[in-house]
Amino acid sequence: MKKIIILFTAIIVLALGACGSKEEKKESDEKTVLKVASLIPPMTEILEQTKPLLAKENIDLEIVVLSDNVQPNTALANKEVDANFFQHKPFMEEYNKANGSKLVALEQIYFPNFGIYSKKYKSWAALPTGATIAIANDLSNIDRTLQLLKANKAITLKEKTDTYYTIKDVVDNKKNLKFKEVDLLMLARMYDEADAVVMYPAYAAPLGLTPKKDAIMTEGAGNEYALQLVAREDNKDSDAIKKLKKAMTSEKVRQFLEEKYDETATPAF
Repeated sequence: MKKIIILFTAIIVLALGACGSKEEKKESDEKTVLKVASLIPPMTEILEQTKPLLAKENIDLEIVVLSDNVQPNTALANKEVDANFFQHKPFMEEYNKANGSKLVALEQIYFPNFGIYSKKYKSWAALPTGATIAIANDLSNIDRTLQLLKANKAITLKEKTDTYYTIKDVVDNKKNLKFKEVDLLMLARMYDEADAVVMYPAYAAPLGLTPKKDAIMTEGAGNEYALQLVAREDNKDSDAIKKLKKAMTSEKVRQFLEEKYDETATPAF
């Protein structure tokens, strides 16, 4: 009888061990779905480059392509997505301030070569007095535009007393430029209408324009406006987000940018 009890106990232990192994295997086989909101290439293409790297880590990256430059932050703040990739830090900070959200910039990915383009004039010198320049209408991009013009000695600005420069801070406007503020995603359409337009390369590219070849004024790299991976305060340290950050700063992504977007997107990592 004692031998039967011992044998029965051993069978139960083995059975439980087998069940445990199956459960552990099942858990290890389960993929983590990571949703990241973005807008247009090269942002979406960079995320595509990370998919194989994340798949090796059992992470299924789902790229959520949205249609304007507010939705990615709204979706992230509302926990509809886990991260987003479309903005620089000042733009994110402006959103946080306006909405009381807790979005966090995690990693600089690339510098978009911000520049001014004109369909009518081949150089800044040729741009006439009183020309109309179309610019993005959000505070951070107005500030960036004015700093670009200031750096190229096209305007003079007052001493900064707030977070952002505004049009009211222009004190010397050599060409008496007129600024037409439009939504960021409308800038490419203004290329046919305004005398000049300030655009990111991602919006200039569909028009067949590149900063080095076509811009009449450019900004260059090494500034505070690198596009960043952004998450929330409550998930910034999650394992999946850390792995995404690592994948987005991989040699694979660096090579992709250098080979395909040499003129327009300088790696920031």
